[in-house]
Amino acid sequence: MRLATIRHQGPSVTAVDSGDGVWRTTRTPLLELVQGAPLRCEGGPLEVGPGNLLAPYRPPAIFGIGLNYRDTVEEMGWQLPEQPYLFPKLSSSVTGPYGPVEVDPAVTTRADWEAEIAVVIGRRMRRVAPEQALAGVYGYMAANDVSARDLQAADGQWVRGKGLDTFCPLGPWLVTADEIPDPQDLAIRTWYDGVLVQNGSSKSMIFGVAELVAYCSRWFTLSPGDVILTGTPAGCGDFRTPRLALLPGGTVEIEIDRLGRQRNVVVAPG
Repeated sequence: MRLATIRHQGPSVTAVDSGDGVWRTTRTPLLELVQGAPLRCEGGPLEVGPGNLLAPYRPPAIFGIGLNYRDTVEEMGWQLPEQPYLFPKLSSSVTGPYGPVEVDPAVTTRADWEAEIAVVIGRRMRRVAPEQALAGVYGYMAANDVSARDLQAADGQWVRGKGLDTFCPLGPWLVTADEIPDPQDLAIRTWYDGVLVQNGSSKSMIFGVAELVAYCSRWFTLSPGDVILTGTPAGCGDFRTPRLALLPGGTVEIEIDRLGRQRNVVVAPG
């Protein structure tokens, strides 16, 4: 099943594709469905596409994982981490899969893309074992963990560099976990101005989805609707020679198998 939030005749509504390719509405906000509200569909068919797709929802909490792909760590010249590198991503950074990504050159000149699988938590979890972790996953989304590398380097910790407004495009929709039997077998690609810059697979994760969910639940309670961003494969702009950065006027597109494709134009403030 696919769940999306769309603009429909003015307000936003939740759209549901139960597997037959036909989108129908439900009165229940998408986050409430993730949190356990019953699903009742009505009407349809709906037109769902770039012109009306919004971010699926704004997660209560977003947890990012850095340095989680072998090829990325090798590209950076660092050692493989012994445990997941965990950081917060602000909920206010969320934007839609076709919305603008705002980059202010007065704030950052090294904004970078990171195509990632976003894991949507579907039930309360605390100290869950890796063997039971996937049973608590509601579904998955495509995400772009846009990062200001210069702010990351200046601060040491990553709240500013990861948390700027519009620095977390999500969507185009949420795909329920039953549609993704193996999250460790998804291709991940990014294009910048039409040039393929990332072409990887979740097979090369250092810590898989089940391990990441279990690791996060070891330290704090995971609640329905929370999101874990699982890291990005090699090909980010800041680690190239010469560096590439997201600049106003550019277009960044990411695509993850079975989770859909985003297209975000980079804009200056205002």
